[in-house]
Amino acid sequence: MEALASLFPFLLIIVVFWFLLIRPQRRRAQEMAQLQNTVEVGSEVMLASGLYGTVSLLDADQPDLAWVEVAPGTTVKVARQAIVRVVTPENPIIDGPDS
Repeated sequence: MEALASLFPFLLIIVVFWFLLIRPQRRRAQEMAQLQNTVEVGSEVMLASGLYGTVSLLDADQPDLAWVEVAPGTTVKVARQAIVRVVTPENPIIDGPDS
């Protein structure tokens, strides 16, 4: 019985660690994967690098890539995992310094 009592604090630490760190991180990762899978052509997005742009092409042959237009006539190929946020009308992209 003493052995179980001496293990209790360690088990408690593991459970607290699970609920405070691991579980929320998994939830965030699942939400991010869902966001990246639901991006459509024409969506305004923010990339992990901080660049804003509009998704111009999603190729079914390469599901892990997206082409994002960051300026008129300038399209970059990015990993879909680089998309970290879809910009909504409530949170629009600012067009430039003179906006």
